[in-house]
Amino acid sequence: MKGFVLFQVFSVFLLCGIVVSKECTNIPTQLSSHSFRYELLKSKNETWKQEMFAHYHLIPTDDSAWSNLLPRKILKEGDEFSWSMMYKKMKNPGSFKLAGDFLKEVSLHDVRLDPNSVHGRAQQTNLEYLLMLDVDNLVWSFRKTAGLPTPGKPYGGWEGPDVELRGHFVGHYLSATAHMWASTHNDTLKEKMLAVVSALSACQKKMGTGYLSAFPSEFFDRFEAIKPVWAPYYTIHKILAGLLDQYTFANNAQALDMTKWMVEYFYNRVQNVVKKYTVERHWLSLNEETGGMNDVLYRLFTITGDPKHLFLAHLFDKPCFLGLLAVQADSISGFHANTHIPIVIGSQMRYEVTGDPLYKTVATFFMDIVNSSHSYATGGTSVSEFWSDPKRMASTLQTENEESCTTYNMLKVSRNLFRWTKEVAYADYYERALTNGVLGIQRGTEPGVMIYMLPQGRGVSKAVSYHHWGTPFDSFWCCYGTGIESFSKLGDSIYFEEEGSSATLYIIQYISSTLDWKSGKILLNQKVDPVASWDPYLRVTLTSSLKEGAGQPSTLNLRIPIWTQLKGAKATLNAQNLDLSAPGSFLPVKWSPGDKVIIQLPISLRTEPIKDDRAEYASVQAILYGPYLLSGYSSDDWDIKASSIASVADWIAPVPAAYNNHLVTFSQDSGGSNFVLTNSNQSIRMEKSPKAGTDAAVHATFRLIFDDTSEKISTTSEAIGKTCMLEPFDFPGMVIVHQGTEQNLAVTDASNDEATSSFRLVAGLDGKDNSVSLESVSQKGCYVYSGANYGSSVSMKLSCSSASSEAGFNQAISFVMNKGISEYHPISFVAKGARRNFLLVPLQSFRDESYTIYFNIQP
Repeated sequence: MKGFVLFQVFSVFLLCGIVVSKECTNIPTQLSSHSFRYELLKSKNETWKQEMFAHYHLIPTDDSAWSNLLPRKILKEGDEFSWSMMYKKMKNPGSFKLAGDFLKEVSLHDVRLDPNSVHGRAQQTNLEYLLMLDVDNLVWSFRKTAGLPTPGKPYGGWEGPDVELRGHFVGHYLSATAHMWASTHNDTLKEKMLAVVSALSACQKKMGTGYLSAFPSEFFDRFEAIKPVWAPYYTIHKILAGLLDQYTFANNAQALDMTKWMVEYFYNRVQNVVKKYTVERHWLSLNEETGGMNDVLYRLFTITGDPKHLFLAHLFDKPCFLGLLAVQADSISGFHANTHIPIVIGSQMRYEVTGDPLYKTVATFFMDIVNSSHSYATGGTSVSEFWSDPKRMASTLQTENEESCTTYNMLKVSRNLFRWTKEVAYADYYERALTNGVLGIQRGTEPGVMIYMLPQGRGVSKAVSYHHWGTPFDSFWCCYGTGIESFSKLGDSIYFEEEGSSATLYIIQYISSTLDWKSGKILLNQKVDPVASWDPYLRVTLTSSLKEGAGQPSTLNLRIPIWTQLKGAKATLNAQNLDLSAPGSFLPVKWSPGDKVIIQLPISLRTEPIKDDRAEYASVQAILYGPYLLSGYSSDDWDIKASSIASVADWIAPVPAAYNNHLVTFSQDSGGSNFVLTNSNQSIRMEKSPKAGTDAAVHATFRLIFDDTSEKISTTSEAIGKTCMLEPFDFPGMVIVHQGTEQNLAVTDASNDEATSSFRLVAGLDGKDNSVSLESVSQKGCYVYSGANYGSSVSMKLSCSSASSEAGFNQAISFVMNKGISEYHPISFVAKGARRNFLLVPLQSFRDESYTIYFNIQP
């Protein structure tokens, strides 16, 4: 035990002494970036490789000072178990119980999303992708490594057979399918995931040591020798977590046996490193990313009670990083974000397993500093995969913001903190990050098309970041793995229950869904009305039906989010008004089977300054509507002249629901191609017909503004014979104007000259059904004109029938008027800009279109 006491003493020194030098990762730090590492290893430039790896795991001087003090070779078998057994209740693993009075997770098996909700559609899109993937292709490299036959062909991208990280996505796939199976009970998916587990089991048995991976075990020889290799434990964590999820959510006992056999193999490897060198040498190797090894091992321990699993989990805690948080130093800048967030998640499990309050403090402080100093309005964090200087976020706005993996992991941190504390702030954060940082990383409902980064700069697009949109079979980035997991467990944080003498349920997310609440003995239905800008309320209806047997009274705790207000709020139980709790708290409702609760919460607009304490950036602000981050269609502009900073409603107005019926696109055929009328940098041209969800589609959509502003139409054909102006979709307040006959059309402020901006929609002069012509009101007989047999980018002008001798004149002034390619999101606003107005919609709704999140808002 003497050695163990020494180890405890120097572990404390290890935690605290590192503060003077936070270098706890690879130097140069670019090597921590998955994107950078992939490009480096794919490069043929050997000089570049040698230069980057020459400083691999270089140790700062301060690190060396304390590392030399660590006792060597003290961890004999007896000491290992003594250390493990010192923790709370470890002397009787059979009666092991998690520390603390935590809220209990409601099983995903008992939650079903409304398929017509945003979350339900996202889940379905992900399910379709999981079903698209082929089992043989997924496990190809595993079989190759094990020396088994390899039917099928390997996938590309980061799962390519020459990529050192190969196999990581398969681990994610195991986790995602386990969660998705619990969420849907899709039989085809169950067959696939069982087939993957079975194939991997055959690989593990063939190798015979417990080792299981898509790459050879020699990678760990390099890892332990502190030689360059791309994060082998990162991949092992994904495989272990996937197998454990298959056991936890699909009750696959084979997967648990495989997990334990794998862990035994790596327990022996780590033990050999410690015996051959030192504990410090093992921790030095952790400078290479190891994912959430500590987390999955603590989770495994809660199942097995095996002290070896607890001991190994401790050895994957990263003291040099957790030490900074333990002494509450906001010094995370420069660290690779997604290397270290999983370490914090693991420390949270350490708190749950051991009851050591230090690790609760660590997680709480970490969440506080990320939220206060290192996060964007989305709730996300990181720039080019790293944390930047605290409260200097204005300097980081670009295309490579918010790695999707970091948001996935920050949600885990906040979820754990909420279960421990029941604090609404953590639930509010979860809502914000899920709504803005997760739901928008899919490209609509296209299966297997997701992004790596979520750009935050001016005039950015998800389609033109470094990675752009991925592809279903040739990307498989780290963020594809966390992406398929995120969309498989959208129902896991809606409901939590509190164990006690009476059934108590916490509803922390308002998502249309049903819950088979076993403790309450009821089937609970949550219906959330679609949120709209013109009706500023969140309305939720909760009803229940009695299951078998007698129901029992229970308590529902309904989250009152911090973004709402009491004025206009209302809650009823069976049509009787309830006294509302203040925003940022829970509304407790005594509930019996058959009761009906309706809650109405006002949603208001607000601005939120970027997390930057420099005075010159005080005007850089985001605009939110409840939990929704609004972004403006913009290629670069960001200046807003606010008439009143105190009242956002003075310079932002909702787009009425009826306006979607007024959106049109004008098209013509020419030279065998279809062209559409397009606003191109404030000039009007004919361009080739675009795909929906692109800038070109936005620029080809116009709103009809009728003389009678109260005019409403339900179909585009009802506009024939009416006088109107044409407002570009993404330039509200501007209209198309003519500048005289035979002069090009332009786009200008609507207030400039109504005479040149008014057109009469008449039946097309080409005589064809469903065609229209646009006649100038101020110059009768003159029409919007394209020309004959033109190509892309031809400029539009006003041409008169009396002056034209062109045989195709009537064809050139006739267009097909269809419903607009783009349309207003139900949550759409117009903000008054300094030089132009902005159409604002939720960030999650953008696909390839250019947008701006932060605006320069000046009084």
